[in-house]
Amino acid sequence: MDLPIIYHENYVAPLPPDHRFPMAKFRILYHMLLADGVADKSQFHAPELPPQEWIELVHDHPYVQAYCNGTLDDKAQRRIGLPWSRALANRTCTAIAGTVLTAQLALKCGLACNTAGGTHHAFPAFGSGFCIFNDLAIASRVLQQLGLVRKVLIVDLDVHQGDGTAVIFQDDSSVFTFSMHCEVNFPGTKQKGDLDVPLPVGMEDDEYLQTLDKFLPDLLSNVKPDLVLYDAGVDPHHCDKLGKLALTDTGLFRREMQVLTACLAGGYPVACVIGGGYSDDMNGLVYRHSLLHRAASQAYRQYKL
Repeated sequence: MDLPIIYHENYVAPLPPDHRFPMAKFRILYHMLLADGVADKSQFHAPELPPQEWIELVHDHPYVQAYCNGTLDDKAQRRIGLPWSRALANRTCTAIAGTVLTAQLALKCGLACNTAGGTHHAFPAFGSGFCIFNDLAIASRVLQQLGLVRKVLIVDLDVHQGDGTAVIFQDDSSVFTFSMHCEVNFPGTKQKGDLDVPLPVGMEDDEYLQTLDKFLPDLLSNVKPDLVLYDAGVDPHHCDKLGKLALTDTGLFRREMQVLTACLAGGYPVACVIGGGYSDDMNGLVYRHSLLHRAASQAYRQYKL
């Protein structure tokens, strides 16, 4: 079996033409993976809409109801930063089911990659920073509830701190949250995760990868997770509009290989989501996201999963 990749055509929902969230990237990523021969159509798996109970394992019922019914107040909408539509609500729920499916397939195959996900700024009672519901948290809770995992390690390398995830699991020792992010960046108020590594503005490839190496191997051997959820945000790239770090394409690829090989060599299954990435150069941005799937395909063959 080849590397499982998760995609659904509903990963894209209409936004106003001048909106800064690069919604089209999910569909373009799917087509790029096929066009470049990174993946074959047979490798793709499509999620179904999740039951609302899954979302409510993490999020408060009134918030879930208000969002799904389109009755969330204007202030809460502005905090999310995405205008509500039925299509966007559908997209949000489909992407959550995609991360759950990615996690299930990772347990079965050792490694699996979503083509969306990483909504780590969503808190139990509100959304924030383009994140409505927290797919990493929901996937952790769903797999625990199904009895598939006990201990989960979230490795969050998006350039922004996974503040929502940190708060959700702050009193839960069964999910360990590790976030390595730019210190002077959104969110303005950082939350306390299990391990937070703030990075200085302008950090480049080698220093970044050395920093990661200082923490990840020990973390794996100490936590001994049944599953690693990896948020592979590409916003640490030097061309990213919201990033403030200075990684190159090569640096990102090396990062993906470093994370995946560290996990797979230790026998830890990895479920990957693509996280954040913001650029006016859509093809450049999508290529950066595709580095995860390119690295994962290589690692999958290397470890003969």
